[in-house]
Amino acid sequence: MFVDSHCHLDRLDKSPEALRDTLEFARRRGVEHFLCVSVSVKDYPAMAETVAEFNDVSVSCGVHPLHQEDACDYNDLLTAARDEKVVAIGETGLDYYYSADTRDVQIQSFIDHIRVANETGKPLIIHTRDARQETIDLLKAHLLPGTQGVLHCFTEDLAMAQAAIELGFYISLSGIVTFKSATELQEVAKAVPLDRLLIETDSPWLAPVPYRGKQNQPGYVVEVAEFIAKLRGISTKQLAEATTSNFYRLFSLAKRVEAKATA
Repeated sequence: MFVDSHCHLDRLDKSPEALRDTLEFARRRGVEHFLCVSVSVKDYPAMAETVAEFNDVSVSCGVHPLHQEDACDYNDLLTAARDEKVVAIGETGLDYYYSADTRDVQIQSFIDHIRVANETGKPLIIHTRDARQETIDLLKAHLLPGTQGVLHCFTEDLAMAQAAIELGFYISLSGIVTFKSATELQEVAKAVPLDRLLIETDSPWLAPVPYRGKQNQPGYVVEVAEFIAKLRGISTKQLAEATTSNFYRLFSLAKRVEAKATA
């Protein structure tokens, strides 16, 4: 069984009925759990309501670094994050590729998210782009022992992956790893210890080959798993078992439900 460790179900261009069909398609492919990730605390209540009927969907709460117009202060973030439905904090982080002009606001927001993770004991979901060293430095400066997390949709180099793993973090790979141009990332996919690896879709974006250019969906996490397994020279079953176990170890508040796979 697979887990889509990072998706944005509220951002899919779907009616409620179509969303149910999309999740059922994923379940038939063997996807047993979905983590629906917040990009704005302001939008969190609506996101949580969108997925409330699905007992195999967990949620996070946070402000994406590219959504700083929706930034909130530490106390508001902490209040939202204490919702019992929330299993993780984020996504948060730094993105200087698209929005270097908001650098100072991003840094403060990132620090607030780290502090909230420390306070609640819930893991961090981190987005990082063109901010390798600063991301690691801020984690080292503010992370308390025992607070863990994941660098999601990882596109950086092996050195950064290793630095994050040394801090107790996991590395999550998306459909980008299947792209022909992603040769450096493919080397990372082969080198990351299996017990520190997660898989995701980041849907509705970044659909893997052979669906590239189409709207991504959680069921396509299977293609991500198959590609990485082939790179590593292991079975897809072994890759699925490891990444699923890793998911529940990191996101310990996510409730595993009885799942039925269809060939």
